[in-house]
Amino acid sequence: MLIDTLSRARSVGNQKTETNAAALFSEVLQQYMMMQQTQTAPQLNLQPGQPIYTNTQGLNELNLLSEKNITFSEKNNSLPEMGPSEQPSSLRFKEINSEKVNQLLGGKLAGKGEVFIEAGKRYNIDPALLVAISQHETGNGKSRAAAEKNNIAGMMGKNGLRSYNSVNESIMDMARNLSHNYLDSGFTSITKIAGKYAPIGAANDPTGLNNHWVTGVTNHFEKVRG
Repeated sequence: MLIDTLSRARSVGNQKTETNAAALFSEVLQQYMMMQQTQTAPQLNLQPGQPIYTNTQGLNELNLLSEKNITFSEKNNSLPEMGPSEQPSSLRFKEINSEKVNQLLGGKLAGKGEVFIEAGKRYNIDPALLVAISQHETGNGKSRAAAEKNNIAGMMGKNGLRSYNSVNESIMDMARNLSHNYLDSGFTSITKIAGKYAPIGAANDPTGLNNHWVTGVTNHFEKVRG
């Protein structure tokens, strides 16, 4: 009698284990399929090729997942690609076509493509960045500062906007400043440069033009490099 009772208890226990295991597998599978349909990967700490669920204590004999292990591929487990604005960038010198640059320049900047390239080489900074900032700061060479002070970069001095003897001198000074005081100090993207060069809410920007600095400079930069 005792043996029969123990045998029946063991049988009931095995049935419960099988039922619980099957229910668990069904639940995991349903959740995974729902995530696949919404293109959302499960947030599990798995290595590529590692199954979501494997047999555990008490389920070795069942081997429920021996033929249906659900795994992540190397591709699905990889990090998402970064968008263009998130890519690490280098604003050090790169070659550029002066004729193409000159087609984009107007006003006091007209014909200065070679000067921008020379400034870029001298101070190891991308001439496209110099062109983009100059165009944004001066309305493509048409600002009052450019016309009256040859200042094409919004460079400030002790008494306000600096005056230069020539536009060429202003371009070289801008390249020196950006290379030494920005790139050398870790300001390696247009967004990072803006935080120091044209900070939002600056006292000398009462009309809030700095709010548009990153967008404006980026647009000019992409046209030069496009």
